[in-house]
Amino acid sequence: MSLEPQDAPAEVESVSRGDELATLLGDLVIDREEHVNAPAFVIRPDQVQETLFKLRDEAGFDHLSCVTAQEYEDRYESIYHLTKFDDRTDEVSVVVPTSKDNPVSQTAEPVYRTADWHEREAYDLVGIQYEGHPDHRRILLPETWQGHPLGLDYDQNRPQIATLREHANPLAEDHRDANDENTMYVNIGPHHPATHGVLHVKTVVDGEQIVDLDPDIGYLHRCEEQICQQGTYRYQIMPYPDRWDYISAGLLNEWAYARTAEDLADIEVPEYAQIIRTLGAELCRIASHMLALGTFALDVYGDFTSIFMYAMRDREIVQNILEDLTGQRMMFNYFRLGGVVWDLPEPREEFFEKIRDFIDDLPEVLEEYHDLITSNEILQARTIGTGVLPPEVAKSYGATGPVARGSGIDYDLRRDDPYGYYENLDWDVVVEDGCDNFSRLLVRMREVEESAKIIQQCVELLEDWPEDERNIQANVPRTLKPDEDTEIYRAVEGAKGELGIYIRADGTDKPARFKIRSPCFSNLQTLPEMSEGEFIPDMIASLGSLDIVLGEVDR
Repeated sequence: MSLEPQDAPAEVESVSRGDELATLLGDLVIDREEHVNAPAFVIRPDQVQETLFKLRDEAGFDHLSCVTAQEYEDRYESIYHLTKFDDRTDEVSVVVPTSKDNPVSQTAEPVYRTADWHEREAYDLVGIQYEGHPDHRRILLPETWQGHPLGLDYDQNRPQIATLREHANPLAEDHRDANDENTMYVNIGPHHPATHGVLHVKTVVDGEQIVDLDPDIGYLHRCEEQICQQGTYRYQIMPYPDRWDYISAGLLNEWAYARTAEDLADIEVPEYAQIIRTLGAELCRIASHMLALGTFALDVYGDFTSIFMYAMRDREIVQNILEDLTGQRMMFNYFRLGGVVWDLPEPREEFFEKIRDFIDDLPEVLEEYHDLITSNEILQARTIGTGVLPPEVAKSYGATGPVARGSGIDYDLRRDDPYGYYENLDWDVVVEDGCDNFSRLLVRMREVEESAKIIQQCVELLEDWPEDERNIQANVPRTLKPDEDTEIYRAVEGAKGELGIYIRADGTDKPARFKIRSPCFSNLQTLPEMSEGEFIPDMIASLGSLDIVLGEVDR
């Protein structure tokens, strides 16, 4: 991809950083690559842990954002996308090739706990095996599944048989005395209102305390990555991101793809369209947090008639505004590469007035929520001091969004890796250091206030924007064909955390590899850490505080 003259300093800085890291890694590096977002180092499959420990402990790369696995004609490949919680723009990729006849690579799990699930998914869908992995089994597909769906030789017409097997107590072999059977296996879900979708939580209790917990996912898996690999950049991929977090984060999902593809194809979005995007994204964030608030109260103390319905009432106002803007209530399909599909609805004054009415009423609404929820003794007893997630544990699992900020981690891509119009607006990142279920609730409620501040400023800018300068789209070629072997990982701050996408181009109008980094996927990994030693009602509260959507977990 050619760089414009003004981008030259960034390239020099990237190469310089790459040389610095190459010196640190020394003989561990067998080759080098340049991805659009970061320098990349190719290493041997038996030196993964040594390399990652060195990058984490000596260079400060404490955040494993994503693990991408893919198959080429001559090899398999795992890519570890690393960055820092304190400096999001400092990125590096570690590329681990393996042979076709022996796709075995050393696990990264001892370095980053989040690699546990990411590598299981890589094994499940692509077929790479990770030596030393503590739980090397499929994660999205049934254990009896034959083949790996993202492999080049996978036969999609092959019939599959998914058997129903009895569940065994996973702690049975741990008992020294065969007569001392105090544990009980409990299935929670997948069809249970407190699982926030089709989630199965395999739970073992000793008396009333949880001693083992295993989230069982994959019931909603649709292989969205493969679907996107079959679509064209320009037109056919954009409708699908709405269906990942299908609840309320449609525009945020669309922005993740738009940002990645625009940087890949060197497309510059007009300033006016960036403001519209920012406005729509923050409306979606409020809608998402309203739903999280209502369902959390429902999980914790079963309050449907007041809190849940109040939250739905206010969320509905946001949905009406988004419907005016996009024409849809859920699957918005409003963003386009280079901008948005159309301008604000006419008459603009009525549209702005509707937004202002909502923003003006919001302080009183939030005060009412605090009276009903955060001041409620039952909710306080159920959430303060439960579901504790220390910051270092959250970082190791790659937790982001309100889950990380509720553990005192000051990390928000809108500020730390600026995109859209955020860096030109006045707003604050909300952080709470309680590390418990109550803190995660407070973060979301306070973030609604910050989103309202952003929306208010966007409305003022859009009102004053000269009519002849309302450019909603860049001049994008009808067919996009990024250069072959161009690779990029980009992310945005979704309502639930870091939503990232990796794309590898092969010179055609379709991606050769399209990988989705779901914030809910990484956040859900923390549930056993928060729940073991607590009671089942505490686990339900912890699960609700994660605010997962299974469409995004499974993809």
